[in-house]
Amino acid sequence: MMMSTCSSSYTVAGATLFLSNNNKKQQKISSSRRRNITSSNSTSFLPIRRNSILNASSSSPSFLLSTFPNNNNNNRGQNGGLEAHRTKSHVWERRSSMFGRPLLTTERDSCVTCCLNRHHRSYSTFKLSTPPTVFFDKSSSRLLRHPFHTSAFKQHLPRATVGPDEPHAASTTWPDEVIENQDFDASDLEAFLSSELQSHPKVVRGQLNNGLRYLILPNKVPANRFEAHMEIHAGSIDEEDDEQGIAHMIEHVAFLGSKKREKLLGTGARSNAYTDFHHTVFHIHSPTTTQDTNESHLPLVLDALNEIAFYPKFLTSRVEKERRAILSELQMMNTIEYRVDCQLLQHLHSENKLSKRFPIGLEEQIKKWDADKIRKFHERWYFPANATLYIVGDIDNITEVISHIEAVFGQTGPENELPTAPSPPPNAFGAMASFLVPKLSVGLTGGFSQEKSSTSADQSKVIKRERHAVRPPVNHNWSLPGSSKHMNTPQIFQHELLQHFSINMFCKIPVSKVRTYGDLRNVLMKRIFLSALHFRINTRYKSSNPPFTSVELDHSDSGREGCTVTTLTITAEPKNWQNAIKVAVQEVRRLKEFGVTHGELTRYMDALLKDSEHLAAMIDNVSSVDNLDFIMESDALGHTVMDQRQGHESLVAVCGTVTLEEVNSIGAKVLEYVSDFGKPTAPVPAAIVACVPSKVHIDGVGESEFKISASEITEAIKLGLEQPIEAEPELVVPKELISPSELEALKLQCSPSFGGEGNVARVHDEETGITQLRLSNGIRVNYRISESEARTGVMRLIVGGGRATETRESQGAVVVGVRTLSEGGRVGNFSREQVETFCVKHLINCSLESTEEFIAMEFRFTLRDKGMPAAFQLLHMVLEHSVWVEDAFDRASQLYLSYYRSIPKSLERSTAHKLMLAMLNGDERFVEPTPNSLQNLTLDTVKDAVMSQFVGGNMEVSIVGDFSAEEIESCVLDYLGTVSATRDSVVEQESSPIVFRPSSELQSQQVFLKDTDERACAYIAGPAPNRWGFTSDGDDLFESLAEISIANGTERKSEVLLAEGEDLKRNKLHSHPLFFGITMGLLAEIINSRLFTTVRDSLGLTYDVSFELNLFDRLKLGWYVVSVTSTPEKVHKAVDACKSVLRGLHSNKIAQRELDRAKRTLLMRHEAEIKSNAYWLGLLAHLQASSVPRKDISCIKDLISLYEAATIEDVYLAYEQLKVDDDSLYSCIGIAGQGQDSAEIPAPIEDSLGPDGGFQGVIPVGGRGLSTMTRPTM
Repeated sequence: MMMSTCSSSYTVAGATLFLSNNNKKQQKISSSRRRNITSSNSTSFLPIRRNSILNASSSSPSFLLSTFPNNNNNNRGQNGGLEAHRTKSHVWERRSSMFGRPLLTTERDSCVTCCLNRHHRSYSTFKLSTPPTVFFDKSSSRLLRHPFHTSAFKQHLPRATVGPDEPHAASTTWPDEVIENQDFDASDLEAFLSSELQSHPKVVRGQLNNGLRYLILPNKVPANRFEAHMEIHAGSIDEEDDEQGIAHMIEHVAFLGSKKREKLLGTGARSNAYTDFHHTVFHIHSPTTTQDTNESHLPLVLDALNEIAFYPKFLTSRVEKERRAILSELQMMNTIEYRVDCQLLQHLHSENKLSKRFPIGLEEQIKKWDADKIRKFHERWYFPANATLYIVGDIDNITEVISHIEAVFGQTGPENELPTAPSPPPNAFGAMASFLVPKLSVGLTGGFSQEKSSTSADQSKVIKRERHAVRPPVNHNWSLPGSSKHMNTPQIFQHELLQHFSINMFCKIPVSKVRTYGDLRNVLMKRIFLSALHFRINTRYKSSNPPFTSVELDHSDSGREGCTVTTLTITAEPKNWQNAIKVAVQEVRRLKEFGVTHGELTRYMDALLKDSEHLAAMIDNVSSVDNLDFIMESDALGHTVMDQRQGHESLVAVCGTVTLEEVNSIGAKVLEYVSDFGKPTAPVPAAIVACVPSKVHIDGVGESEFKISASEITEAIKLGLEQPIEAEPELVVPKELISPSELEALKLQCSPSFGGEGNVARVHDEETGITQLRLSNGIRVNYRISESEARTGVMRLIVGGGRATETRESQGAVVVGVRTLSEGGRVGNFSREQVETFCVKHLINCSLESTEEFIAMEFRFTLRDKGMPAAFQLLHMVLEHSVWVEDAFDRASQLYLSYYRSIPKSLERSTAHKLMLAMLNGDERFVEPTPNSLQNLTLDTVKDAVMSQFVGGNMEVSIVGDFSAEEIESCVLDYLGTVSATRDSVVEQESSPIVFRPSSELQSQQVFLKDTDERACAYIAGPAPNRWGFTSDGDDLFESLAEISIANGTERKSEVLLAEGEDLKRNKLHSHPLFFGITMGLLAEIINSRLFTTVRDSLGLTYDVSFELNLFDRLKLGWYVVSVTSTPEKVHKAVDACKSVLRGLHSNKIAQRELDRAKRTLLMRHEAEIKSNAYWLGLLAHLQASSVPRKDISCIKDLISLYEAATIEDVYLAYEQLKVDDDSLYSCIGIAGQGQDSAEIPAPIEDSLGPDGGFQGVIPVGGRGLSTMTRPTM
């Protein structure tokens, strides 16, 4: 089910990185959503990691300069990123695994079904997202958080080339004053810029006799695993009028009907699939060798892909099963966000089939197709010459890999099927290069046997197979100067479920392929120019409430759409829409007219180079799936594929040729369609689309009709063009936030030291490399030196308390306070702009988060150019000299109020709200603050609620990075040791008790949402213990564990005889603090698998169902949640089936293979992430926290052995602690449609407030819309 992505992630200023622990990104109703629906990742060539200082996801305001794949998998799943395709936008999502990871996924294979459900990464997007915040606030309700080329030897391989076996050691430094113009004369410069970029030295490309292209890239991360992706160059764009959705249907049937794929279950392999406009991809993530024989696993994986792609069995039973699933998926994903995205695409591409061929298809057609109809599409498009195989992973013998490919795929299709096209040259830019030839027709026999036909007896059944010269095969109306005499009229999409105003102005041009140094130089200059625009909009309105919620400028290449699109997206409260447009257009015009300043050029060039250097140094830590995704999109766009070092060296080379005048000239061209709107010489916008609510809330009046016209939109744009503008003044960037003299004074005043009265100063564990420190002011510090991510570090401050400390009189104070701090962005005497530019200069990211139990600050920094001391300075200043301003508080309060009022417009949120309040007895600390609560808050109230938790003994700081012990301890002592100790005597705040409501009439509820289209969802929840064995009833389960173990052991003694060694392991597990954390994690995997197998696959009642455990650390409770999506007709049966699975673990005993698979999944997840600095931050969390007393170093050291020791009996001990009886289980069903009685429609939100608190709010995310990903099939 497509649920709201409601992480309360608030965005930082452009200076800071976007660091999200969520496995999904919030998406604005903007071009980012257009790209999501079309799966249009864009590829660029500036070597900036995606979560970089100048990088913006759609929920980050920063400027996206990402180009090369990186090792940051924050937006991925647990195993090398494969599970990105299974990510869910889930209202209930919280970090609930052993150390802050979601326990949502199982090892079962999954089919992502279509482009809308992929978790997309935009590699070449210039994106500016500009909410008025400095620090990125990730606070969330638990409910909703949900000549430069080094020479390489050539190895002679059939139809392939290969680079060096080991990475070449190139310099990752750049010349001083690199932005100074180098001494090129005109002819030398022209020759240099026209020279071609060097291709990736380790990429091997080839082609079989039957036309199948392949690409191989050795990559060591994750170790002992590889990715195999089969790309069929056919998607929804290839469907005829009566085939809309058939490409997606084939993906389902071929993938889920493969017996050879099923045989991979239990081997540690996981598989997935997705359909897009321009292609369909089947992929398998697998161990390199088999478990038993240690033989290569590659042949089995390739054999499975061969069957899936070229020899599927279109059995009627499978077709019918997948038809039901897809129809359920279609209803599930038809949220208002999806409908908005469809509107954007329909108007942007109104002249071609992209506006009509959404991969999910049309319901009335999906219901009609039989197996023969589906088979015919497969016969037309699924053939080797129309496919590319990608293999990336921990592989050493390239020759052997090629032999396996030839053995498996070489006999697929007779040799005479190969069109007479030349093989690609060794340095071809990509697999898609071969499509840049005239359309070819290929006669192929129609059978599916691997046997080559020896006769032509069946010539009458020859199938006409074609491949397109260009993908996707559509014609665009380009936004070129003078391309049209008539301006496109703004289009308005109005709907009662929309809450905010948003407008998108699109400009569409052909993709400029990046193949020369001159191409790369143009890309660089555009990024410098557009990053200046982001920063200006983000900071100009700091002193008062801006009229916009967010402004984003996105300039991105799209292989999916076959074009480059620039999008200006403005989001605002409906009452402010005209001023929001005026301000955004005015700033675009200012930059276009006056250009960037020399200081801006220097600043952003320097940031780009630093980040590029860092990424080049991390070349050996990029995951296989990141590399593969990057290459696939680069190939689709026709860009030259370089590795990270090549990219950095090329960037250094072109930087010296960049001038201020050229930056302003090339950047101005990108903005002309906005800045010169209406002029004859200006590019005509491809489309202008406003998405607006039907009704708006007016204080004192209530809901009123919202009126807007196309002429008013045009007039608002023109008003912005007429406003007087002035050139941008230069900004002074601070070199440090704490000067050396100030630091010395602090050290004299505070006398920082390690230890203190009765405290051990330092404890070091050799096995894990973890050092624990305690400062004299009470702050605990954990650190670990890691070289996995070269010259970089991450740091997290965790403060115990969070929203649980809110009283009835101060409900919402903590979450609003954290948002206020985020909105303000000032520390000490430094303005917000200065803080942001300081972060830009030092490549620092800072994010803020408040949860029910903690407040956290997280930093990512580079160790170059004093980056680590700079990050510590910022942390010190936030703790000691935060500036709380009234206007930031007003913005924070207004955002929560606005999003609270949007809840009744979301089926998922309103359903989850009702269940949450019922289960937790109306406790508002687990939902969003109500309007009444917000009205009672003041700036002083929220400031005190937040800062009172920053007590020395209540703060723990963990740091992981590529530093020395001397470096880190010096920073800790200087900047944390000098934090004031005056609050040390403050006792840690106690939380009011949290209780589950006893059995009542509220246990089974229903929500109805009036909508034009029908959908349904449901949630089932009940109590669970916390991670450390404490329950909401006050029980310590470890006290009774021995008795439970004895009882269960007596019952099963005759069934299981444990060897002595196994018995010792099990006893260790039973006495270990992580017993319930380990066993609950395994239980979650098993239940997830059973829910899917039963409710989805066997009964066909849902497209998506999941079980998640929410295990707290500090609070003495937890809960489980089953989320299920269905149709209104089936949802009640789906809920009953889910309850039966939950309660059926005794009647249907857990099998050993289920437990083994769950262990394997969790251990592989751990293995894949163990080199990640961010993962280690999670492991270190609460290691010295007094509020989590059971966490100790053994919880890290023993993790693997604890999983291995767990038995089925242990899992049942955990299962007994889940309350699934009728008196404890709560459920709520949400139905959207038109056929409900008005009596069943909930009252307006203001009238629905009761003594238990208000309506469940969505998480404020600065006016952002939500992702349009669909759900995984499995």
